[in-house]
Amino acid sequence: MKAIRNMAFTALLTLGTFSLITYTSCNKDECKDIVCQNNGTCVDGTCNCPTGYEGNNCETKSNAKFVGTWTASETCGSDVTPPYQVTITADPNDATKLLISNLGNYGCKIGSTDTDIIFEGTVDGNKLSIIDIKCNTEMTANGTYSNGSVTIEYLASHTLGSDKCTVTLTK
Repeated sequence: MKAIRNMAFTALLTLGTFSLITYTSCNKDECKDIVCQNNGTCVDGTCNCPTGYEGNNCETKSNAKFVGTWTASETCGSDVTPPYQVTITADPNDATKLLISNLGNYGCKIGSTDTDIIFEGTVDGNKLSIIDIKCNTEMTANGTYSNGSVTIEYLASHTLGSDKCTVTLTK
């Protein structure tokens, strides 16, 4: 009787081990061939990107789509201003930051290099936000990147009053 019990136990142990090996060998590691860049982590075959990066493998800086020289078409209340240029550059130290030159076309020059006013902005995916004070102008803005253009609504408070404007940036 003891021999039968030992054989049954051995058979169950062998069957359990075989089942466990078969089950685990059928579960594919979905992250095996995925390489997430910029400290992204793979979960269930998809890269979770750190703040400031996007793309299938976290290969693209979030601020990259905003970078360039843009033509600004602006409306402030019922006033339509002539088109002007806005230049957006990436902050070299932070993938979520942008430097926006000449937004609002205020003509304010700063510093010994006589450069246009440059506001600092933050990117979160396709969203842009600016809360900055430069050249006695307090800029509060929210923008969205879509289909190759950027639409920004801003309120600029300065010594002459304030402007509430909508500007569309196109390349």
